[in-house]
Amino acid sequence: MSELVLPLAAITDEFSPTDLDRALDAMAEVGMTGAELRIVWGRNIMDLSDQEIDRVRASVESRGMQVLSIASPVLKCVLPDAPPVDPRLQQDTFAASFTFADQPALAKRAFEIAERSGARMVRVFSYWRSVDPDACFGRVASALQALAEQAGERGLIIGIENEHACNISTGEETARLLESVATPSLQVIWDPANALVAGETPFPFGYRAMPASRIGHVHAKDCDAVDFHPTWGELGAMSVDWTGQIQALVSDGYRGYLSLETHWKGPHGDKFEASQICGRRLRALVLGDRVS
Repeated sequence: MSELVLPLAAITDEFSPTDLDRALDAMAEVGMTGAELRIVWGRNIMDLSDQEIDRVRASVESRGMQVLSIASPVLKCVLPDAPPVDPRLQQDTFAASFTFADQPALAKRAFEIAERSGARMVRVFSYWRSVDPDACFGRVASALQALAEQAGERGLIIGIENEHACNISTGEETARLLESVATPSLQVIWDPANALVAGETPFPFGYRAMPASRIGHVHAKDCDAVDFHPTWGELGAMSVDWTGQIQALVSDGYRGYLSLETHWKGPHGDKFEASQICGRRLRALVLGDRVS
């Protein structure tokens, strides 16, 4: 296979939420060398035992791959005593259901799993999006400051994902957060498609709003969106300018992973097939090949 300027990865359950080996084999076939863990063997990664995490790590590393990130649901919950949650937005939980009261224990376990699996980053969110996100901003920033400090003490990174159903959803909102929480142990998991669903033009506008040096990871998926409702599709064939985005990342010195988060169900309703298609498209985009 041709050498890639940016390495490739995927959230494993996008290929299969129940058969980890099948997912990893398909990822390796595309040339992916990194894995993110969210649902494994039909269960959220947070619910796996230490022994099961050891098995997952062994399966990943036996293919010459590494665990990059724990795709945790930390801060993917309702913020108490805040304005109501915005009812227009779909909230995906991925086999996880944790409350605000669960968050300290949940974060502790996420850190333990990261250390045990060899992951450097723990993904977190910013609470379900309120009808008035500005009213929640101070508490969001405070929570992320605390998480970043805890992570830094362990030599880990907190990755805040801009999520359209959460209070930090766009590049512009992410930039404001980064200005407030300056610690280097807080980095961005930049998801252009999520920003698009939130109503932003992710590239160039959302991307250029953020300091490129704080982007630690990138999620790749594609969609069209109307009134905060996405229609997921083939990577590189929908509304995100992935060609421009990848070129800008490379030009700005980003050398981290592009990680596939397909979401699309494919032309025949087969998520595995959809992820294979999008994995090949992602590789072609990174190589600068024409994607038709």
